[in-house]
Amino acid sequence: MKKRIQPHILCGVGDVARYVLLPGDPKRVEKIASFFDESHKVADYRGFITYSGKVDGIGISACSTGIGCPSAAIVLEELSKIGAETFIRVGTTGALQPYIEVGDIVIATAAVRADGASRTYAPIEYPAAASFEVVMALLQAAEELNRKTYTGIVLSSDSYYGQSGEAMRKFGEANVLSVEMESSIFFTFAGARGVRSGSILAVDGNLVKGAG
Repeated sequence: MKKRIQPHILCGVGDVARYVLLPGDPKRVEKIASFFDESHKVADYRGFITYSGKVDGIGISACSTGIGCPSAAIVLEELSKIGAETFIRVGTTGALQPYIEVGDIVIATAAVRADGASRTYAPIEYPAAASFEVVMALLQAAEELNRKTYTGIVLSSDSYYGQSGEAMRKFGEANVLSVEMESSIFFTFAGARGVRSGSILAVDGNLVKGAG
């Protein structure tokens, strides 16, 4: 079988596992891979860094997505073309609820599609929902580590600085837990393509309390 090297991530068939952890920041990929039982760098190109290895004998990879849904969509497309089937976003998020503290964990069950990229995959009425089995696995892992965890809807926005305080307040009133920039494309892409996705996020600020 040809490796079918992908143009942006420079990985081919056999380079990545079925399960992929995807942070935005390239520097986080090596840190994530350090927790694998074994790992090696596969590619480093245009800010997309990929490591592959094993945990408990199971193949696993880590790849950076960059910032925002358009960049993440490129990575998801190219990984899926070479055999990846389960995509887990590992990132940070800003809380929209006063009871969520910096350092808490948010496991997204769905995302508000306030982005543009996901609309190229499905109409805006199409729900951006995480895969049930992935959510349950993430919850189990968080509980085993005794981490304070919240599950629910997150807001995925194309703009880091441009969201108005009034918009954030309204989403908070609608029980949206936090805001970030990629989960909506993960969920929409996976739903439309029949693969699996999830999103686990560390809270690094609270927009309601001005913390972080």
